[in-house]
Amino acid sequence: MIFTWKMETIEFSNNGLPVDPQLAAEKAASGKDEAAEAYAELERGVHVALENYSNVHRGSGHNSMVSTQLFEQARGIVLEHLDLKKDKYVVIFCSPRRAGLLKAQLKPESYKLVSSKDIGLPLGVIAMAVRRKALPKGVPFQAGGGTARLVAPGWVVWAKAPDRFEAGTPAIINIIAFAKALRMIRQSGKEAFKGTTAEKLSATEILYHDELEKFSGNELLAELRQTLIGRSVLVPTMEGLKPYINLDNGASTPTFTPIWNAVRQTWRQSAEIQQEIIQEVRAICANMLGAPLIDYEIIFTSNTTEAINLTAESLSNGHEQDIEPVVLNTLLEHNSNDLPWRMIPGFSLIRLPVDDDGFIDLNGIDTLLRAYNQDGQHGKQRIKLVAVSGASNVLGVFNDLAEISRIVHRYGARLLVDAAQLVAHRKVDMKASEIDYLAFSAHKVYAPFGCGVLVVRKGLLNFSPAEMEIIQSSGEENPGGIAALGKSLALLQRIGLDQIYEEEQALTKLALKGLAQIAGLKIYGIKDTDSHGFTKKGGVIVFSLKGIMPDKLAKQLAEQRGIGVRFGCHCAHLLVKHLLKISPPLERFQGIIVRLFPGLNLPGIVRVSLGIENTKEEIDTLIQTLTLIAAKKRKNAASVDNRISTVTQTEVQKQMKDFTREVARKVYT
Repeated sequence: MIFTWKMETIEFSNNGLPVDPQLAAEKAASGKDEAAEAYAELERGVHVALENYSNVHRGSGHNSMVSTQLFEQARGIVLEHLDLKKDKYVVIFCSPRRAGLLKAQLKPESYKLVSSKDIGLPLGVIAMAVRRKALPKGVPFQAGGGTARLVAPGWVVWAKAPDRFEAGTPAIINIIAFAKALRMIRQSGKEAFKGTTAEKLSATEILYHDELEKFSGNELLAELRQTLIGRSVLVPTMEGLKPYINLDNGASTPTFTPIWNAVRQTWRQSAEIQQEIIQEVRAICANMLGAPLIDYEIIFTSNTTEAINLTAESLSNGHEQDIEPVVLNTLLEHNSNDLPWRMIPGFSLIRLPVDDDGFIDLNGIDTLLRAYNQDGQHGKQRIKLVAVSGASNVLGVFNDLAEISRIVHRYGARLLVDAAQLVAHRKVDMKASEIDYLAFSAHKVYAPFGCGVLVVRKGLLNFSPAEMEIIQSSGEENPGGIAALGKSLALLQRIGLDQIYEEEQALTKLALKGLAQIAGLKIYGIKDTDSHGFTKKGGVIVFSLKGIMPDKLAKQLAEQRGIGVRFGCHCAHLLVKHLLKISPPLERFQGIIVRLFPGLNLPGIVRVSLGIENTKEEIDTLIQTLTLIAAKKRKNAASVDNRISTVTQTEVQKQMKDFTREVARKVYT
């Protein structure tokens, strides 16, 4: 049986309304405003990429396959543009500042680079093509998610290039846009994106005005869901063509038309208007996070990982000479809130345990801080910083930040919160909770356009004025990504975090109750929806199914019903190995295996993570599909499901590959 699949290919005008194809064709034929035409074609390709967007490499399902294909193909397009050979060069995508750090470790003749700025696009992307033999050895200059293959308390197996130099989630959509633009200028010339006569819009118009501005609360949430980009895309499955179900929001979130329109409009504005937008988004962040600008600095970065690395670098520049500084974090942390602290010269790192639900022992924090900072039980060692997750990307729990902060400040330390999994789900009040540093990414807040944020109490960063200017200008080379973040936060505020909390709790409860009924399925963390702990749990659920490896289970969910989830250790290796009871000898053996066989998938767990676009019907589909998979494993599927698969597993795997290639063709052609 042969399937065709439906994909949205809507083109939008500068005011966000659909373009009449006939009028667009007439305009193209007239030869007027070639830059506007170039932008229209660029936006068409990016829109197709957004329809099928997910995080890359470690996800499952159609969207992750597509985004990975587009992202990796972008490297080849850069080499094509620079006329370099793949066997001799590797392409590393960087923010402007990160490119500077990498260049400092290389000889000038060992690399070539091209930036989005060079071709007149405000994307904040620099592509460095580095000779493979010239790549720096040893520990990467920035560390975090993606840079490590396997992490243990005392050692790290680093990933190979380019991953080792792309700390955190890259600006995937911006990179795809950049690659498409490079293809376009090979045909149209370097001036393709210069000289457009776009309509001038104010920061207020772009960030606050849209077709949904009359709605708020639950009504706005319902209307916003209708604008989900990719909502009507159908993907091939064993049950025929089905809507894709994204249950991988913890890795990265999709976006909505009003947010995409803010990006498109910002790209076309003058530098002056873009600066107005950047300043207004600072005000939006300050209001959303309870971080008044009189007390806090808001610095735009490329992602959470870069923001945390900046904080670590700052600590290394300004620690006291008469003490031995210590950073305290927990077993709960993502690699991005662990690895940077290991790399600070002169600092040591200690970790607090967590219980099996993921909660930190507050008495344990108090005892430890008192021992180090008050009683002097560890000589000159003093805990200077406590770095904790605002919400776990594995167990989904929200620890009590206000109480943690009270304890931390009682003993003269400072508090950093990794809020990557927090900002889109719960209210944050930095001033009330006395949080000193907070880092998060826009791509986990429905704005996947390469923007991260570091919010820091004024006076705490230790950089020279010249270095601070480089840091700030690096993030601000991506005004479209900053606009997307501002637009998204403004929408979330209008919906209300309390409303989002209620929706999330209802879907999480439905999922937990359904999963608990599946024979052989084990849920990790909070399971009891009537417990007090459940009120502190977000929409992240991890589980395993007896007899099926996590990568195979995730793959089956995609093939059977088009469900995208994540599998593995989720860049939280220490926590996942703790949950799976991996002993120290087995951990050491895994380290040997990973070094010998880098492509091997190690044991892990499957993660479902919910977002505002998810519905009760999607949770029902997840439960039904997992029930079918579990029953097939027990060889009695007929007793629980009478649906007939329309294609075999082999056929659907081929169709998924064809689907991926077709999307890539539509984006880059």
